[in-house]
Amino acid sequence: MLFHGSYTALLTPFKDNKVDFGAYRKLIDFQIENGTNGLVPVGTTGESPTLSHDEHKKLVEVCIEQSNGRVPVIAGAGSNSTNEAVDFVKHACSAGADGLLVVTPYYNKPTQSGLIAHYNELIKNSTKPIIIYDIPGRSVIKMNDTTMAKLAENPLIVGVKDATADLARPTRLQNLIGEDFIQLSGEDGTALAYLAAGGSGCISVTANIAPKLLSRMHNAWKQGDISTAQEINKKLMPLHDALFYETSPGPLKYAASLIGLCSSEARLPIVEIEEVSKTYVKDALGKAGLL
Repeated sequence: MLFHGSYTALLTPFKDNKVDFGAYRKLIDFQIENGTNGLVPVGTTGESPTLSHDEHKKLVEVCIEQSNGRVPVIAGAGSNSTNEAVDFVKHACSAGADGLLVVTPYYNKPTQSGLIAHYNELIKNSTKPIIIYDIPGRSVIKMNDTTMAKLAENPLIVGVKDATADLARPTRLQNLIGEDFIQLSGEDGTALAYLAAGGSGCISVTANIAPKLLSRMHNAWKQGDISTAQEINKKLMPLHDALFYETSPGPLKYAASLIGLCSSEARLPIVEIEEVSKTYVKDALGKAGLL
């Protein structure tokens, strides 16, 4: 399968409100050295809503350059403006991304027909496979299974990042679209259960700070070592919860600062997390053996 296993939804390090590309390159190497199957720059975790277009494009370019073919790169290329998304799609394709992650248009609340029209416009302008990003908790709208099946008739629509936490959905989509359709969980806490329901992997927040453990979990599952996968999942569950104790990526940025990956700085309106949240994150890192 084209994209499978543990993919990291890369955070974007900042220093004095500017992208810290040095820390970003180190983070990419840290991911690959610890077994991450692939990288996803400039998604939700990468604070894409508060990046300038130039920053967005540069982060994609640096990720592709630094990873240097060692793992696939699925570049975030979504926007609530179809014209802007087309621009990101064209750029990511020309930069050499292996795939594109395209979120459903947030805020606008298009109909299902509007979603089909949006993705069809991107298909026309893409030379790389597209993963639909369905995250109704942030975008307000949900793509219906029948809409997804209709889009999947085009060979460039190869899969979904599913952040609905609907654990019946992978099986439904397999029946509707087929087993070749790539289904990546967008929700760490239910990722193992998602695999059991027919999922292909996870685009993970937690993998930023626990790449080795999550890589091991996915490999164990693939090899049929269910007990090892369950044990790792159990160990990481407090951390999955802690990283969403406040709006992500606030807690993740703090966790990354504790283990020396980058500063805890995020861009407004994401602010530094409260003291009680810091205690929760520290405790969860300790339980996972990461601190």
